[in-house]
Amino acid sequence: MANLQSFERTDYQQVKSDLHRKILDRLDLEKLGRTTNDSARDEVLVLIRSAVNAEVVPLSFAERERLSREILDEIFGLGPLEQLLKDMAISDILVNRFDRVYVEKGGKLELTNLSFKDNGHLMQIIERIVSRVGRRVDESSPMVDARLADGSRVNAIIPPLALDGPCLSIRRFGRDPVTARQMIENQTLTESMLDLLAAMVKGRLNILVSGGTGAGKTSLLNVLSGYIPGFERVVTIEDAAELQLKQENIVRLETRPPNIEGKGAVRQRQLVINSLRMRPDRIVVGEVRGEEAFDMLQAMNTGHEGSLTTVHANSPRDAMARIENMVSMANLNIPERAVRHQIASAVHAVIQIARLADGTRKVITISEVTGMAEDSIAMQDIFVFERTGIDESGKVRGIFRATGTRPQFTERLATSGARLNSAWFESKAEV
Repeated sequence: MANLQSFERTDYQQVKSDLHRKILDRLDLEKLGRTTNDSARDEVLVLIRSAVNAEVVPLSFAERERLSREILDEIFGLGPLEQLLKDMAISDILVNRFDRVYVEKGGKLELTNLSFKDNGHLMQIIERIVSRVGRRVDESSPMVDARLADGSRVNAIIPPLALDGPCLSIRRFGRDPVTARQMIENQTLTESMLDLLAAMVKGRLNILVSGGTGAGKTSLLNVLSGYIPGFERVVTIEDAAELQLKQENIVRLETRPPNIEGKGAVRQRQLVINSLRMRPDRIVVGEVRGEEAFDMLQAMNTGHEGSLTTVHANSPRDAMARIENMVSMANLNIPERAVRHQIASAVHAVIQIARLADGTRKVITISEVTGMAEDSIAMQDIFVFERTGIDESGKVRGIFRATGTRPQFTERLATSGARLNSAWFESKAEV
């Protein structure tokens, strides 16, 4: 019997499409809606196998089983994406076109042999994803952010903005978030760095996590949030919910895009303002990217200490400049020096995380904001990662090092009951 490879891709997709349509015609969708998902899947799988086996196509038993599973995924899941979503080693799924699907594994991009039937097929999957979280995508709203059930972040952009057809990007988040222990094992940071960060969170310091796209800001924010005491009330605010906090006393808020009439949008700034009326002990903003930065600083300065957020920036100094620019977007006509003073008094520390050329993620610096130096925000590094080169396998080599600077907030941490070890701050290299 001829192998599946003897099929042209279009022939295989056509067979699958025809069978899909035939099976949908035979399904009792109303009955399926009253059954549990697992029993419905088992029921439909039997029907699919029967239909596939009745077809006169040059496929082996294994190939017919694969075809049955793919049709099942078309009915209940996300089509060709399903098998990628089951692979926990994949961190990103990038669909450039219906027939060009890339994945990132171990920090490296690679082209897969998966394909959607056509642009219409890809569009159906995108609409299925965004409709599950109450969002929409069409010509009047051709860009959308959404999330999958496991918290994975989804972005879709369609024509007329995407010239080659719909484009889909999925940033994976595992069913279980990365733990502090895994970060140490992956050499993202050291034990003493983690101990200091834990003390900073318990001591209610306001922390800004800074980094580029895919650097691991959200994963680090999840780890830091794990040190928030369980009795504190936490309010999280996100554009697309992806944080995986384990606290019980937590309220999760998410922005809302405008409706088809262009009305009803709820922005992050509105949620930050509203959260102040919800009696939070701490506010966690998934990422500040606009005028909500001003309200976040206000919250940090008015009794909501210990708040956490992230920002896109390439260095701690750049992070401060970006926050300043975001505050100016609020059009409050506040003098630059006053804005910088507010930032310096609100933010206690900046953690810079980066994804290096070999795909590994490292905490590059832990920096303290010490106040104002004339008209500038003063900062000092406590820990740094120093790159020393690249080894034969392409891995970035380097060492974590304490700078020898004892941060000014150590007294505050000590009075809050956090246990500090003076050896953390001794100038020395760590593996």
